[in-house]
Amino acid sequence: MTVQLFAVSFGASRPAELARFWSEVLGREMADDTTLVPPDDPGFRIRFRPLPEPKTGPNRMHFDLTSRSPEQQQETVAKALSLGAKHIDVGQTPDDRHVVLADPEGNEFCVIEAGNNFLAGTGFIGALSCDGSQRVGYFWSEALGWPLVWDQDEETAIQSPRGGSKISWGGPPFAVRTGRDRVHYDLAPPADGDQQAEADRLVALGATLVDDAEGDGDDGTLVLADPDGAEFCLLTPRRA
Repeated sequence: MTVQLFAVSFGASRPAELARFWSEVLGREMADDTTLVPPDDPGFRIRFRPLPEPKTGPNRMHFDLTSRSPEQQQETVAKALSLGAKHIDVGQTPDDRHVVLADPEGNEFCVIEAGNNFLAGTGFIGALSCDGSQRVGYFWSEALGWPLVWDQDEETAIQSPRGGSKISWGGPPFAVRTGRDRVHYDLAPPADGDQQAEADRLVALGATLVDDAEGDGDDGTLVLADPDGAEFCLLTPRRA
């Protein structure tokens, strides 16, 4: 067995408020003040942790939300705006049918038009869309044991064998990294494995251990970076 994608974790100046925003937008229940639980299996938690540093540039990862109809797309946009989201310009053209928004702390997300074939059969969070290389798509495919469902023109995407949200990487050109990653993955070791063995396996695949990262205290969490330098956390079994 391999590691599991346990959660997508957001750094936030007001974690509880941001958790409530996303709970309303996604219709997800809250396990506590800062954690949203997945609606079904497969799925991942969404966690919000304190991070005092201000956001200084675009995130390298964002949610693509799906729509079953043009009316649902409009409803999702209207609901998000009523809860504090804003329209933002990231270079989209008037011909683009998706809507680009930012949550109350500036985290970008897209509400995708109905009929998008790439996201067909996924959940409301159709994809975690990432700025990243083909190499990092291959890394995460091996790390999570998720097969590649797209590999063309240096763009890659993976999906759990059980379905659910895809993870995609857009290939070059890459955005310039500014500051710490405000969004990262929290991975859980397999139930029959151990944390250090999984860390060693991930390093052998191309990850690096981040010695100077700010972890979650003395709880044993290991902070690593994938081949593109995007940080992620490997939890202990008791944290997952």
